[in-house]
Amino acid sequence: MDSERVKKLVRELIIEIGEDPTREGLVGTPERISNMYQEIFGGYDSDSELSVQFSEDSDTVIARDIQFYSMCEHHMLPFYGKIHIAYSPNGRVFGISKLVRLVEKYSKRLQIQERLTKHIADELFTQGVKGVVVLAEAEHLCMRMRGVRNDATLHTSAYRGIYENLGQREGIMAVIRNRNHPS
Repeated sequence: MDSERVKKLVRELIIEIGEDPTREGLVGTPERISNMYQEIFGGYDSDSELSVQFSEDSDTVIARDIQFYSMCEHHMLPFYGKIHIAYSPNGRVFGISKLVRLVEKYSKRLQIQERLTKHIADELFTQGVKGVVVLAEAEHLCMRMRGVRNDATLHTSAYRGIYENLGQREGIMAVIRNRNHPS
């Protein structure tokens, strides 16, 4: 990202909305916005590091409540929530930080929640696991602040491999929902 160009564009936007970019509170805003965009859109250049795996077998691995923040590609407003990932290893497991990095890789982009959920499941499944479940729940400020002004929560899911089987899916969903399960 060209930070100087972003700063120039933000300054022009400040003028277009009727503000004075030389006003004390706005003088540093173009630079702050440029820095923020580099951070919140860092997923385009990131690596989830899923190649780092450990020899260990387990029936199921579940990472609940991975927090994420993303930007709606339709209105460029935030949506945020939690992602739950379950997978059935095939002799190799991922460190939990790698699952968090995978979520960040796709959430730090202009995005829609449905695609975010699908991309996470697809990339994990390409690593040779037996199955993957990804559940995402999020609040969308584009819906809360404008338009219908409603605070509904969107839930999306993606199932790959053995979890495409309804019986397997129902079992893992019960475990994910049960906060007291020892996983």
